[in-house]
Amino acid sequence: MPPSLQIVRVPILPFGMINCHLIIAPHGCILVDTGLPGTEARIGKVLARHGLAFGAIKLIVITHAHVDHAGNAARLRALSGAPILAHAADLGHYTQQDAMTFCATGWFGRLFLKTGLILQPYAPFVPDILLTGDEQRGLAPFGIDGVVLPTPGHTAGSISIRLASKAAMVGDLIASGIFLGGLVRTGHAKRPPFKDDPAATAAALQQLLDAGAEHFYMGHGGPLPAAEVLSHARKLRALT
Repeated sequence: MPPSLQIVRVPILPFGMINCHLIIAPHGCILVDTGLPGTEARIGKVLARHGLAFGAIKLIVITHAHVDHAGNAARLRALSGAPILAHAADLGHYTQQDAMTFCATGWFGRLFLKTGLILQPYAPFVPDILLTGDEQRGLAPFGIDGVVLPTPGHTAGSISIRLASKAAMVGDLIASGIFLGGLVRTGHAKRPPFKDDPAATAAALQQLLDAGAEHFYMGHGGPLPAAEVLSHARKLRALT
């Protein structure tokens, strides 16, 4: 990774259980996901550690509409003045007009769904930049050498960032660790508690690998090297 670019994990919950990320470059800072409602101080603390304030954020990218990724988007937009970029396939969830469905990937997902935590409502918002279909968006106007692209599978509107540094920010396409993610065994890939379409997820991960991504950053656990992601994609394909 070029020394002028940093990917900084923002711990919304300890031990990598829920992560946001900052992509910091000399001419721009991008926030990838916004965490749970009311957690903006945790993002502000990490910004301050790097000599930055909320106004340094030039763009907010929301990888998908689950509350632990999009729940604080409206608040972070108000604090930073940065536009929000997301995909139109999740728009009804961002506006809180459409209820989300959750396809559990195992016993923990089924148990977690019963707690109701993933169903927590959040302040509705309309993204300022909406990708549609297979549309991609370059990040050069925001000071970052990379592209945002649709990677459906976790949700219909899931998106990822592929950087020229060969890093990829993939939201919940993949997780690592145990339970929700993080804690221990963070170098081992796993499915997150919920996933809409394993085959589509495998295809999205393979697309990023084929484009040269070598380091994968995610919302729960991680980061993971390409070899571990490739192995996981093969296992996902075997499920279908």
